[in-house]
Amino acid sequence: MNLYYSFGTVLLLLAITAPTALLFGYGGAMATRSGVAPLRWFGKSYIAIVRGVPDIAFFLFFVIALDQGFEYLRHKIKCPDWNEPIRQGSDFVVCTAAKLPLGNAPQWQHETYGFMLAVLTFAIVFGAFAGNVLFGAMRAVPKAQLETAEAYGMTRRQVTRRVLIPQMWVYALPGLSNLWMVLIKATPLLFLLGVEDIVYWARELGGTKTPNFTAYPHGDWRMWYFLGLLVFYLAFTKLSEVVLSRIMARLTHGQATAGGEAQRKAAA
Repeated sequence: MNLYYSFGTVLLLLAITAPTALLFGYGGAMATRSGVAPLRWFGKSYIAIVRGVPDIAFFLFFVIALDQGFEYLRHKIKCPDWNEPIRQGSDFVVCTAAKLPLGNAPQWQHETYGFMLAVLTFAIVFGAFAGNVLFGAMRAVPKAQLETAEAYGMTRRQVTRRVLIPQMWVYALPGLSNLWMVLIKATPLLFLLGVEDIVYWARELGGTKTPNFTAYPHGDWRMWYFLGLLVFYLAFTKLSEVVLSRIMARLTHGQATAGGEAQRKAAA
């Protein structure tokens, strides 16, 4: 049953991470376009740094950094009279009340906390890629349309909300579609982050030298378990392609873009 539940874990990760990463990406893209220099520098740095470092390094870094960051803040609030250093050599030591989750917390709280750290890590990393895609899509919107809207008396915020954002999705969707596929393929990294996902249980239930072997003795079935994962991911990506192609067709309907021109020729 844990194997079956782990499929839900992967789907839940995608359902939460995709919109959260898109929100991070939109914030990064808007910061990069900002007229305020520090905000613009922050947006460009966020996109550039995350894109320039291997994903696995960021995944492992952010899980540790976020965990210690949250515990540090709780430590400062809950234990203000703590006298010992938090950094003791290679150890990170906070008071018992600042631990996340608490040592006597039930197991599901530990699992939920680890899962949320993984979701936040995925969102930060893939948000940088989404920000780069959205920034490029914003620049692809014809500047004449924005200038025309301003000439009609729209404020910059109105131009962004009514002209720029609706138009940019047509240019952004191909890149976001590829990013969605990469996100699907990156879900096995949950295994490295300590979350018991489908890769973890496929290895545990398929192997012959794992703790589960004593309860369910069998030969080495890992090939069959991983073959099942292969079929699952192929089916899921195919379904995603169908859905994304329909969304793209709807967005490009009537648009003066390559997709809209292809639809017009097909109809003619």
